[in-house]
Amino acid sequence: MLRTTRDARGIVTLTLDRPEAKNALSAALVGELTAALGALAGDNTVRAIVLTGAGNVFCAGADIGEMRAAGAAAPEQNEADSRHFAKMLETLERQPQSTVALVNGAAFGGAIGLIAACDIALAAAGARFSLSEVRLGLVPAMISPYVVRAIGLREARRWCLTGEVMDAATARRIGLVHEVADDVALADATEAILAALLAGAPGAQAEIKRLLRHVTGRSDAGDDALLADTARWIARVRAGAEAREGLTAFLERRTPGWIRDA
Repeated sequence: MLRTTRDARGIVTLTLDRPEAKNALSAALVGELTAALGALAGDNTVRAIVLTGAGNVFCAGADIGEMRAAGAAAPEQNEADSRHFAKMLETLERQPQSTVALVNGAAFGGAIGLIAACDIALAAAGARFSLSEVRLGLVPAMISPYVVRAIGLREARRWCLTGEVMDAATARRIGLVHEVADDVALADATEAILAALLAGAPGAQAEIKRLLRHVTGRSDAGDDALLADTARWIARVRAGAEAREGLTAFLERRTPGWIRDA
């Protein structure tokens, strides 16, 4: 489910490879991505990591069927499932190497967390983005710290509360991505960013990432506590009636019960 390639410069590309499921983040894919990042963290020959999606979709977010099953599971199992997702995001953000999200297509729900947890994000001009959890009776719990850091609280309020779809230009305006390019120019834009990263000293880059966390008042202990809180939050919400209705309605391709005709 995760394809790994590496070039002679030490650039590793991790490709979410579930095109039949729009690269949705199943438990298996979450585990593979977390393990791959952990293995790369200790490899001093890796200079940067690019995260992208197979086909014309970046990532559809969490696997909806698995989300519904987790909400119906025992509370301990429900929360444990959430912690795995939280651990993936934490691992991605704390990666010692520079990370680049190459958003080649649609990015919904949990995929926004992946983008926000990366150091740099580039997007195709045709990409679309949505913090879509609210449309399913859910909350963007585990991704919310990363999203707020990327786009700020005011923008987060709008996009989390409405679940609207935004275009790539809007994603750039609010700070979710750094650059937008059409399909032809996107490869060149990516190469330009990678060249700039390769011009920097790798040890200094790792130190800069730790420094920026420190000067913004963050600590490993504080982040770990926050992630545990968000994992419990989503576990509680998705076990509730609204989430059960929203997830079931999505899978049954119908309108959820809270939407009424005018």
